[in-house]
Amino acid sequence: MTPRLIAVDGPSGAGKSTVARALAAEMGAVVVPTDHFATWDDPVAWWPRLLDGVIEPLLRGEPGRYQRMDWSEGWPRLGGWVTVEPTGVLIVEGVSSARRSISPRLDLAVWVDGPDEAERLERAVARDGEKHRAHLRRWQEFERGWFAVDDTRARADRIL
Repeated sequence: MTPRLIAVDGPSGAGKSTVARALAAEMGAVVVPTDHFATWDDPVAWWPRLLDGVIEPLLRGEPGRYQRMDWSEGWPRLGGWVTVEPTGVLIVEGVSSARRSISPRLDLAVWVDGPDEAERLERAVARDGEKHRAHLRRWQEFERGWFAVDDTRARADRIL
């Protein structure tokens, strides 16, 4: 079974996780969040781990497997292993999930705009904790540059 591949992308605090969960519930899909791969120091270069460990095996009809980031102590470290069984629909959710390099293989790219940057920062701080405010600000600066260079929003099939 070759799964349909959907990406739910957009800036931090925009509501991507909420959209991905709703799509997954409606479609019976499996969601793999990019938060399971990204760290403050490595916002997007981890992509080969996701591609080699999850996307490529699932596209061959095989289970995927990856070691997720554990954020439970406030700073990411490698945690437990996750197995992703073959599925009809795989949703990759998070910043850079609809990156240019995967776009030809996507069946659907969804961009979630969300509110303005200040409100998105407050949402992210509410989610991750006040102690991460400085990291989240740097993350927003990084993602502004990333999205400008990657031109992610312009390639989206749907914008919410």
